[in-house]
Amino acid sequence: MIELYKTNAEVIAAGDKYLYGNHVRMPLSIERGEGAYVFDKDGNKYLDFIGGIAVNGLGHCHPAIKKCLEERANTILHCSNYFYNEPAVQTAKLIVENSCFDKVLFANSGAESNEGQIKLARKYAKDHGHPERFVVITMKNSFHGRTLATCTATGQYGVHRYFEPLPTGFRYAEFNNLDSVKAQMDEYVCAILTEPVQGEGGVRPASKEFLQGLRELCDEKGILLMFDEVQVGSGRTGKLFAHQNYGVEPDTCSMAKALGSGVPIGAVCARGEAAKTLTPGTHGSTFAGGPLACALAMTTLDVMINEGVIENSRVMGEYFREQMHAVIEKNHPKAVKEIRGLGLIDGIELNQPSGQPVVDLCFKDSKVLINNTAGNVLRFVPPLIVGKEEIDIVIKAVDDAMTKLGW
Repeated sequence: MIELYKTNAEVIAAGDKYLYGNHVRMPLSIERGEGAYVFDKDGNKYLDFIGGIAVNGLGHCHPAIKKCLEERANTILHCSNYFYNEPAVQTAKLIVENSCFDKVLFANSGAESNEGQIKLARKYAKDHGHPERFVVITMKNSFHGRTLATCTATGQYGVHRYFEPLPTGFRYAEFNNLDSVKAQMDEYVCAILTEPVQGEGGVRPASKEFLQGLRELCDEKGILLMFDEVQVGSGRTGKLFAHQNYGVEPDTCSMAKALGSGVPIGAVCARGEAAKTLTPGTHGSTFAGGPLACALAMTTLDVMINEGVIENSRVMGEYFREQMHAVIEKNHPKAVKEIRGLGLIDGIELNQPSGQPVVDLCFKDSKVLINNTAGNVLRFVPPLIVGKEEIDIVIKAVDDAMTKLGW
């Protein structure tokens, strides 16, 4: 019998002893969650505006998710992908019917989904008479994953460091700068990969002109336009896919994070000729598309699409930015460079070298969980079910923290 720890301090002490220290962790052991709140081992309640890093789209312990888990535990959790399973079919159907895509290939994570896009792009080029094409252009300050290929695709030296020699076949252009992308083009390029909104890079939405320009460039060159929507898909921006805000249709697009409400799942969505590229034997995974993860994804998408969650993301995101602007302009005009976002992925870029002091004070003084990315950008990726009451609490926590810091 495993003896459970009784306090926050016990879990943290054991974690420091047994866990590999590759993550910097807050001094908090989360015991359970409910809606937009989480509770620690000592019974403290925290408002969660990290949301599992954009994973808990329906919040914690959503009734539909609990029911789905119980049903799945009483049927089957896994079967080989030599066979069909209905949750995978139904999830793919939901995605296709609510997007521009024709087919869906499942994966286990965002990184694996982006690996799938990269492999698809190289095979697509060969299938269409261009064996010389293998290079993927990505953007500086992007983030695409931690595998060797996807960390190389990531346009940040800090992610590359320590892992050289890196795989070949990647070049980097300036985000929102079409001329910079064109400067990287030559006969070896098979695809362009970008996030419609850079998440880890500081919550930076693309301009409509940039994404439209990429679409036209890819059409002109006969190469694929690929979007990474691991963080900004699944309703996060007020649309099922972020690119639907721009009216630009990619050839392929990755999903993950909020898709499974906490159970690992990713997807590569594809249309047209790109949807015919990955044939049997060219890509796959033991666990990908399994009935447990897909049943949860099916339930998640059904609730998001049919119960107003995606629309709530749009409305509450607008409310967040409007209210935060008002408070910052009144109380801290010199502390903030820019407030930006789309739906419920929002960022505050500070005129300070780091946002960590604000994160720490929100945690300690207000029991509000947010995080800091790209050095000095406060990031807010809460459950998509949040309302004005929760947003007001977070805005007050940030306001109080900046006041205490003298910003």
